[in-house]
Formats: sequence, structure tokens, C-alpha cells
Amino acid sequence: MYDVIVVGARCAGSPLAMLLARRGHKVLVVDRATFPSDTVSTHYIHQAGLSRLKSWGILDRLVATGVPPMRHLNFSYSDIFLDGFADPIDGITEVYSPRRTILDEILVDEARKAGAEVLEGFTVTDVVFSEDRAAGIRGRLGDGPEQEFSARFVVGADGRNSTVAGLVGAEIYRSIPASCFVYYSYYSGLDWEFQHRTGTEPQQFGVWPTHNDQHLVAVMRRRDRLREFRADIDGSFQEIFDQVDPVLGADIRANGKREENFRAMSYPDNFYRRSAGPGWALVGDAGYHKDPFTGWGITDALKYTEVLAEKLHEGLSGERSIDEAVVEYVKIRDAESNGTFELTCSLAELSLTPYYDSVFRATSMSQEYTTKFFGLIAGGIPGEEFFAPSNLEKLYEEVGMPADRRILTQA
Repeated sequence: MYDVIVVGARCAGSPLAMLLARRGHKVLVVDRATFPSDTVSTHYIHQAGLSRLKSWGILDRLVATGVPPMRHLNFSYSDIFLDGFADPIDGITEVYSPRRTILDEILVDEARKAGAEVLEGFTVTDVVFSEDRAAGIRGRLGDGPEQEFSARFVVGADGRNSTVAGLVGAEIYRSIPASCFVYYSYYSGLDWEFQHRTGTEPQQFGVWPTHNDQHLVAVMRRRDRLREFRADIDGSFQEIFDQVDPVLGADIRANGKREENFRAMSYPDNFYRRSAGPGWALVGDAGYHKDPFTGWGITDALKYTEVLAEKLHEGLSGERSIDEAVVEYVKIRDAESNGTFELTCSLAELSLTPYYDSVFRATSMSQEYTTKFFGLIAGGIPGEEFFAPSNLEKLYEEVGMPADRRILTQA
């Protein structure tokens, strides 16, 4: 009998298993994948996420793998340009985009080192219930016979297409349709800082360094142009660079060398799922998923995994009812993630609303507020503070924004 079984061993599941095992709980974490292995991802970890890795004693190990630091970011929305970086968060002055083959293997290994049992190559086929409570899982290791494991609690950390969510009947209670699709690959030969550029048409590209002296290079377009894009992936990929920034388009054409096949991300709608029930919970993309535009998937997984681990510990140690504690985790996640969710869904439309156009245009004319913008993106400044009407009034006054262009609240 385990205290907790975690289904999914990547950036939500393994940290949860690690944190619980470090506090003396008996944990089993299973994943259909074996490690190291790749998965579709933005790779990007914000300062707020790196802060968690630092506090868990893992960040130095990740840095030692040679993942390049980023200390300057370049954003553009048509003719609005923002460049700079956030103030330090918990002493962290850079961000990283590690390959998932490396990050996830580290996290799985740290879970094992903490005392969690890890089963790789295990496919879950059912969640076991006892007296209307989740009480374990059934599944197979490779092609072997079906096995059953019992636990006091089951957690689904198995991604946006969560098997656990389906088996426990976790319904979606908030959904915003996805706007775009993404294609990305890895390129050598580029000597660029982080770039994130959106053109006058609804399309954008992003470029940031990762392992092996390569850059992750991604493009995004509206979903209604997917068939056209697929008809000539190489040509369409290059076309977006040429149209959004011809200088960078010429550079990637002349000097960039694609090292791997393209990967496609045609994401489902942005959503919140019911993430707590009798004997079960969901964490990471299994319970709360949003567009990759702002790169918050890994960071949110780390952030709210820590919250769930604390609430599960309260329940497992007898401080309070475990189901009540986990419901509180969901309330915290929903309240704290709402701003990121709404901002991400809006920006992923690839066209700024009049409100965001006004705010970001003024921001680009103030170095102080530009730093705050990157603090917002990094998780160091709450949206309620950045977008507070009183603060925007001061910003508009500072940069001399015409009165008819000043918009203080989102319609």
C-alpha cells in the first residue's frame, strides 16, 4: 500500500513524488515513457520556476548540464518593441530552456534519490475505486500482465490528454478555444539572443538557445492556415521569418541549419478541469492547460506541484482531511493562475486588443515599466499590480501618451 501513486513522471509528477518522499511518504510514480525521452514542449522555465528548482536543490545540477543562460529578452508586437529583463527573483538573474530529454531525466532521478519508487514503461489502464474513492491503479509494464497497486491517494500528472482525468470523470469547467498551431525544431549556426516577434499579420516566431549549441526555433499561425502550412512546411516556416523580420529571416536562411525534424503542436482548447475528487487530484497540464505562447507550462507545473505536495502532506500526516486539503490546492491554483491564463489566451490571438496595445505601447517608452513587464512575464510581479489603473495612469503620464490613447481597463 502506497501513500500516493502519481501517474506521469515529467515536470509535474516527478517533483511531486520527490517532495512527498522527502517528507517520508511512500510514493509510486509511473509513466508510459522511459527516460531519457523527448516530449513536445516550449522548454522555457521562467525565474519563478527556476526558484522552485533552486529551493529543491536541483537548479545547480541543471545548470551543470551546459544549458545556456538567457539574460536579455526581445519581444515585439508589430511596431511595439520591448527588450530587457526582469529584476532578480529569489536571486535568480537568468532563465533557461533545457531539452526535455535532460530536464525530465534529472527530475525522475531526483524522485528516485528521495526514495520514491519509479516504474518506467508502465501504461495505466484503470483507476481502482473502493467505496467511491480512488484507491489505486491498474496497468501493464510493457507487454506484461496487468498489475494492480493500492494507495491512499492517486494523482494524475499525465498531461493535457490525461488518462487519469478521463478515468475519474474530471470535467472541464472553463474553456477558451485555441487560436493557433505551432511548428518548431532545433537549429545550429545562430548567434541570437531570445527573440519573440509577432508580425502585422497574425503570425509570430520565437527563438531561444537550448542545449548542444542549438536554438529552439518556433513559428505560430492561426489554425485556419494549418492545411496551407502543411502543404510546404519548410517554405511556410521560412516565410514567417521573412515577413515578420526580414533581417533575421535572411540570417536564418544563410546561417541556420535545422538539426532535427519539425515538431507540431496543435493544442486543444485552453482549459481548467475539475482537479480534485474523493481520493484523487490532477496537477500540471492534466488539470490546467493554456497556449504555449507565454511559455508558462513548466513553471506552473513546478509552482502548483509544490502547493499540492504541501496539501497532500497535511492530509497524509493527519493534520486535516486529505480531500479538504486538496480542494484548497485547487482554489489556490485557480486564483493565482487566473491572470496568467487570461493574458496568455489574449496574447495567443496574435493581435493585440486596443487595451493591450495601449498598455504595451506605453510600456515600450519607459525602461522602468519595461523591466516591470518582464517581471510580470517572469512571475515576479502580479498582474493586479502591473495592470492596476493607478499605475497605468502614472505610466501614461510619464511617457506622454495622448489622452485618447489611454485605456485603463480591459473591456
